[in-house]
Amino acid sequence: MNTIDTMSVNAIRVLSADAIQKAKSGHPGLPLGSAPAAYELWMNHMNHNPADPQWANRDRFILSGGHGSMLLYSLLHLFGYGDLKKEDLMNFRQLGSKTAGHPEYGHTVGVEATTGPLGAGMGMAVGMAAAEAHLAAIFNKENYPVVDHYTYVLGGDGCMMEGISSEAFSLAGTLGLSKLIVLYDSNRISIEGSTDIAFTENVQERMAAFGFQTLDVADGNNLDEIGKAIEEAKADTTRPSFITIHTQIGYGCPAKQGKASAHGEPLGVENVEALRKNLNWPSEEPFFVPEEVYKNYSEIAEQKAEVEAAWNVMFAAYCEEYPEMEALWNQYHNAKAGEALKDDAGFWAKQEKPEASRAISGRLINYIKDVLPNLFGGSADLAPSNKTNMKDAGDFSKEDRAGRNLHFGVRELAMAAIGNGIMLHGGLRAYVSTFFVFSDYCKPMARLSALMGVPLTYVFTHDSIGVGEDGPTHEPIEQLAMLRAQPNFHVFRPADAKETAAAWYSAITSEKTPTALVLTRQNLPQLAGTGRDAVKGAYIVADSAKETPDAIIIATGSELSLAVEAKELLLKDGMDVRVVSMPCMDLFEEQSPEYKESVLPKAVRKRVAVEALSDFGWGRYVGLDGATVCMEGFGASGPAAQLFEKFGFTAERVAETVKSL
Repeated sequence: MNTIDTMSVNAIRVLSADAIQKAKSGHPGLPLGSAPAAYELWMNHMNHNPADPQWANRDRFILSGGHGSMLLYSLLHLFGYGDLKKEDLMNFRQLGSKTAGHPEYGHTVGVEATTGPLGAGMGMAVGMAAAEAHLAAIFNKENYPVVDHYTYVLGGDGCMMEGISSEAFSLAGTLGLSKLIVLYDSNRISIEGSTDIAFTENVQERMAAFGFQTLDVADGNNLDEIGKAIEEAKADTTRPSFITIHTQIGYGCPAKQGKASAHGEPLGVENVEALRKNLNWPSEEPFFVPEEVYKNYSEIAEQKAEVEAAWNVMFAAYCEEYPEMEALWNQYHNAKAGEALKDDAGFWAKQEKPEASRAISGRLINYIKDVLPNLFGGSADLAPSNKTNMKDAGDFSKEDRAGRNLHFGVRELAMAAIGNGIMLHGGLRAYVSTFFVFSDYCKPMARLSALMGVPLTYVFTHDSIGVGEDGPTHEPIEQLAMLRAQPNFHVFRPADAKETAAAWYSAITSEKTPTALVLTRQNLPQLAGTGRDAVKGAYIVADSAKETPDAIIIATGSELSLAVEAKELLLKDGMDVRVVSMPCMDLFEEQSPEYKESVLPKAVRKRVAVEALSDFGWGRYVGLDGATVCMEGFGASGPAAQLFEKFGFTAERVAETVKSL
C-alpha cells in the first residue's frame, strides 16, 4: 500500500471515529476494520459516478451491516456524493442530519438501500442482481451491453447468522447470479464477545454448498490481495462470489482492536487520540482530512465520470440503431406507466359469476403483464394457489434470464427482501406472493418497503377463516391489523372483481407506497354497488333512502355481501341503513375530511364493522357506540361455509348486532 492509499484508507477510519465520538453514539468497529476493503472496491473496481448517483448502469453497493454507516458516509463525503459536507459528518446521528444512525434510502444521496436489520441488505442485493440479469437479457444487443453492472454487498458475522442470508443466497446460487459479489467482513466478534459462543460453522463451505465461488483474503489490510479477490470474483461468469475478508474489529485503536467493546460504542476521547497516533495521522484536529487525500478521491471520481460518459455515447448509438428498444427502455423506466389502465375497458370489465378474488387477481396479472412488459414477480412456491403465474412469460432461471416468473421457493422473508431489491434497482415493477397467514414471515421486509417508499406489491391469498380445512395454522386472524398498523403501507381487501381491479390499479400506480392485496380462496358474489371508487379506500355501496341513515354497516372483502344482505333484512324491520365498503383503511384516511364525512357522517353513531379477522383497529370507525362482528379467537378446521356459520358471520347476526345498538 503506497502512502496516498494508506492515508485515504485511514481518512475513512479517522472520520468514522471522530463522527461517532462527537455523537457519543455509533458503531466504530466495522468502519475501522473494513475501510481497506471498501476503499479498494470503490477506488479500483466499482463503476460509479458521484456526479450522477442515479446513472442506470452503475454498480450497486449495499452496506448490509448498516450499523457501520459511518464507513459509507465517509466514502460518500470523500468522493463528493450529493454535496455531503464535513458538517454533515459532524452531525452524525443528530435530528435532521443527512447522516442518520443507519443508512436510509432516499435520505442520503448515494445510499442504495435502507439497512440496519442484519441480513436485509444481503436479500436486497440478490434482488438487484436478479434485476440486472433480467434487464440485460431484455435490452442488450451485440456490441451494446447497455445493462452490464455488478451488485456488491458488504456485511459481517451478524449478517451471516441471520436466516434471511441463507434463504437469499441459496436462491442466488440456484439462479447463478454471477454479478453478485458478497464481501464478508469476518472479524469473529459479536456484541457479546467471540462469535464462537454461537456461530462456529464453516461459512465458506456453506456458501460453496449454495453454489457460490468462494474466495479468501487472509489480511484485510492488504489492498492488493483484496483487489485480486474482487477481480477473481468478476471473472467467474457462472456463479455468484463470496469473498471472506479477515479483519480486526476496531483496527488501529490499541485498546479496542479485536475486542467486543469496539462494536457498538464510541472509542472514547483518549482512544481516538491513540488511533490517530497509531495510524500516523498528520493532525490531532477532529475531522481533519489532508488536501492530498481529497485530491486522490476527486481524481478517481473524475475517472469514474469518464466511464459513464463512454456508456452514454454507447447508449445514444444504441437508441439510434434500435429506436424500438429506446421506446421500450423508456416504458420500463416510467413510474407512471400503470396509469395506461385508467380507461382500459378490458381491465375494468364487468364480471357476473361468483369467483374467488385470488382467481380474479390472477386474470388481472395476466392482463397487466401485456400492458406493463416490465411486470416481474412470483410466489414463495405457491403460484398455482396464489394465481400469480404469468402465462407464456417464461421462468427466470440460469437458462432463461428473460423469463418474467420468479420462483422464490419456500423463502418468504428473503422473497420480500429480494422484491425490495428488484424495485430499488429500477426498471421493473415487482410483486411477491404467499398465503396471507405467512405474511408474518414477510413483515420485517414489508416494513422496509414502507420505510424506503418502495411500491412493491404483496399478493396475499387465503385471507381468513375461509381457508377452511387447513385449520387455524393457516387461517390468518391478526395479520390484517398488523399490516394496517404500518405507516405508508396500503392494505387492500377487495370484495369482488371491480374492487380487485381497483386494488391492482392502486398498487401499480403507487409511486412511494407498497400495497398488500389480501384475497380470498372462496368464491365471492359480484355485487351491484361496487366500483372504481374503491380506490378511495371506502365508499357507499348501498345507501339508505333517508338522507341520514339509521345506522351504517362497514365491511370488507367476503363480508361485504353479508352486509348487503343484512341491509335487506333490516329494511323489513323498518331500519334504513347504509352499507359502506372499506377495502383499504389507509387510502380512506388519505381522502379529504369532506369526503370522509360524506361516507361516514359523524352524526350517525350506530355503526357495525364486519370482517372475519381480528377487530383490532375498527374502534376508529365504529366508536364507543358501535360494535363489531369479527373474530375473537383463532379459527378451526372444517369446510369454509360451516366455519362462517360457526363463528357468526351471517347476515342474520349482522342485522341483530345493528338492532342491538
